[in-house]
Formats: sequence, C-alpha cells, structure tokens
Amino acid sequence: MEKAIFAAGCFWGVEEAFRRVPGVVDAAVGYTGGTTENPTYKEVSGHATGHAEAVEVVFEPAQVSYEQLLDVFWQIHDPTTVNRQGPDVGSQYRSAIFHVSAEQEAAARASKGQIQASGRVRRPIVTEITPASTFWRAEEYHQRYLEKRGVSQCHL
Repeated sequence: MEKAIFAAGCFWGVEEAFRRVPGVVDAAVGYTGGTTENPTYKEVSGHATGHAEAVEVVFEPAQVSYEQLLDVFWQIHDPTTVNRQGPDVGSQYRSAIFHVSAEQEAAARASKGQIQASGRVRRPIVTEITPASTFWRAEEYHQRYLEKRGVSQCHL
C-alpha cells in the first residue's frame, strides 16, 4: 500500500471522489500543511493554523497508479483559483499536492506541467506541490460525511 495526500477544496467532496476510484483502499479527511498540532475543524476554519483541508488516500499501486490519482485530482477541482473552490473561500481550501516521496514530487510536477500545457485550463495553475508533513485526521463526524448523509457532492 502507498499513501497520497491531496487538498482540493472542501474535503468531503474530495474524499468521496477518491473513494470511488478502483484500487483506493481508504480515504480519510484531515488537515495538513500548517503549523498547529492536532488542529480542530474550528481552528482550521479560523484561518490561524495554516492547514489545508486535505484527504489522505491509501491505495494499492498494482491496481491504481499515483499518476491516475493525479488525473482524478485535476478533474475534481479548479487548480487556477487561489484559496478558493466554488463558494468555499480561505487558505484551508487551497489546491495542494503533499508528496510523500521524490517519485511523487516528480510525478506531480510533470502532471501539473502537462495540464498547464494542454490548454485545458486557461489561467495559470496555482496548485502547491510541497513535501507532506503530519496529516492530522479530522474529527470522526467529518469522516465519510457525504456518505452518512446520502449525498454524493458538497455543492448541490
């Protein structure tokens, strides 16, 4: 098994998108990229922690590649908006890839370059590509939030 960490706006929708990918064994919502240890949702929403709402994806590389997960990442959000996805505004909603290895970093940078060069996006991609730090699992009521409510997306 391998891990990947992505931030692409509201973590509930990101989690749901990755859970649907064959080869993904688990996806958990949480916080990473900031300075506060063991942050709460309220603290992250208060913009003082530096953390992003993120999803830690556990996957079986024999069934799904990291590059395929990157393809999903680029498809599920707008990587050209700074600290915003749809109606969600704030640095906790930034677009970011938190790599756990040099191989993931290289793949992420190559993928970002390909998406930018493809013309699929008209503005510059602002997605951060940074080394993973501690992933702080969010409170249990946030895990599988959409599934628990019988909906498939954040913004209806």
